[in-house]
Amino acid sequence: MITKLIKLAVTMLCCFLGVSALMAQDALPKEASSDPVLRAMVAEMERSKAQLKLDGVSAPYYIDYRVMDMDRYSVESSWGAIHGDIRARIRYVRVVVRIGDYKQDSFFQGGQGVVELLGVDDDEVAIRRQLWLATDQAYKAAAEALTAKNAALKQLTIEYPVDDFARSEPVKLVEPLVKLDPAVSSWSKVLQEVSGYYRKDPELESSDANLSFDATNRYFVNSEGTVVRTGRTVYSVAAAASTQAADGMKLERSSSYVEGDFKSLPTPEKFKDHADEMVGTLRKLREAPVVEEEYRGPVLFEGDAATHVVADLIGDNVLGRKPALGQPARVRGAFAASYQSKVLPDFLSVQDDPTIATWRGKPLLGHYEVDDDGVKAAKVSLIEKGKLLGYDMGREPIRDFPISNGHGRAQYPMNAPGASLGNLILQSSEPLSEDALKAKLIELCKQRDLTYCYLVKTSGARNSPRLLYKVFTSNGLEQLVRGAVFGDLDTRSMRNDIVAAGGEAAIENRPTAIPHSIVSPSLLFDELEVKRVDQNKEKLPEYPAPQLGK
Repeated sequence: MITKLIKLAVTMLCCFLGVSALMAQDALPKEASSDPVLRAMVAEMERSKAQLKLDGVSAPYYIDYRVMDMDRYSVESSWGAIHGDIRARIRYVRVVVRIGDYKQDSFFQGGQGVVELLGVDDDEVAIRRQLWLATDQAYKAAAEALTAKNAALKQLTIEYPVDDFARSEPVKLVEPLVKLDPAVSSWSKVLQEVSGYYRKDPELESSDANLSFDATNRYFVNSEGTVVRTGRTVYSVAAAASTQAADGMKLERSSSYVEGDFKSLPTPEKFKDHADEMVGTLRKLREAPVVEEEYRGPVLFEGDAATHVVADLIGDNVLGRKPALGQPARVRGAFAASYQSKVLPDFLSVQDDPTIATWRGKPLLGHYEVDDDGVKAAKVSLIEKGKLLGYDMGREPIRDFPISNGHGRAQYPMNAPGASLGNLILQSSEPLSEDALKAKLIELCKQRDLTYCYLVKTSGARNSPRLLYKVFTSNGLEQLVRGAVFGDLDTRSMRNDIVAAGGEAAIENRPTAIPHSIVSPSLLFDELEVKRVDQNKEKLPEYPAPQLGK
């Protein structure tokens, strides 16, 4: 009798495993059948859906596995010497288990997922075992988090109830795996040479060059039936240097390129020319006069500087990031109470469109097909004729926005996907040429009887211009100045003080943890405060630098 029971149990187990394998096979797109990582993820997802259940704890209503496989080549060089030349491969996995339902679930404190390193040798059995244990751990953490969340909610009055998680249709997309270009190491010598440009100017106090080349393959599988594999390469090279003026003011400049394709990087000769130009600009800045004590009047931001302003004052505020538990605001940020209100002049509109790979023939880094929540990317009209009409949304709803629009992306595997930028594009319905903008700048100055006004060509931090020029009203000549900061460059000035915009847009590709692009024309402000920066000036070196070649 015992022997018969054992045989029956074995037969039933074999049948179950066979059915489970068939279910996993059906869930896997044909293009991914040869990928051991996806096979392991789908197979374990089917097992977890069927078997994950603790006594006294609800079964999960949602599970997802996210794997990030990164191959990075990085080089750092200073003073003409390589300080680091590293090639590294690493794989992370993040497992999220949600208990409850879409309206209210366990995604709270310790229930926000488990992150672990994953082997890179494509051992399918090892990957499945690690997924199994991580899923078990995430489930138990979710149970504890749901208890803690329910206790916290009892202490709060929720003025505007919003669901915890948005529903989404399953997506199946398997893109080819990406790899770094075999010629990446050819840039090492280029950086070494460029970081040695201090020889062109002995007064430089830093002279650096670096690169970061990344090939990242992302895998995403969830219990709703989504199976996604996407790949992206980002190639970034930069040079930077600093110096001090005679009065001790610290001056910095940088030159960088960011491309999604290795072959789109500038030639080494062009990169060297731009680095040489950067060193020359620092020499001019040392000799440039310091700005007047205070100025209030028209300021023109050319395209490159305008992209920084748009990123800081628009990009940071159109993200649909849910406030902390119990907070009544719609979103976090300066636009928390600005929905359907004016945030820009009537002639300006802003959209975010990750579905496009280029803008007027130029590549955009913020292009993707599916976000890190497994939702298809979509174009979003954020601001129309100056009025805020929407936010970039992931799968975490906010008031009036219950579903995702495909903008949920994660900084790193240890972070949950959240509302993020793709390709943020600002446009004017009344564009002016660059010459017309400068003419309008001068005309506004004449109307105020100002002898000069300001032109910003490049910008750094939000209120700090890197290259600032006086434009003299009498003849339009430009004079480089230094040591300025903007006193009132904020969302209010964006709404009230922009009077004109250009038609030719600048593009800034940003290789941050979440690669994105900013597209903006030049922007003319009717009135801004420009004042002398209030900072402690550093002492100059007590004795000269060593002679070159000694």
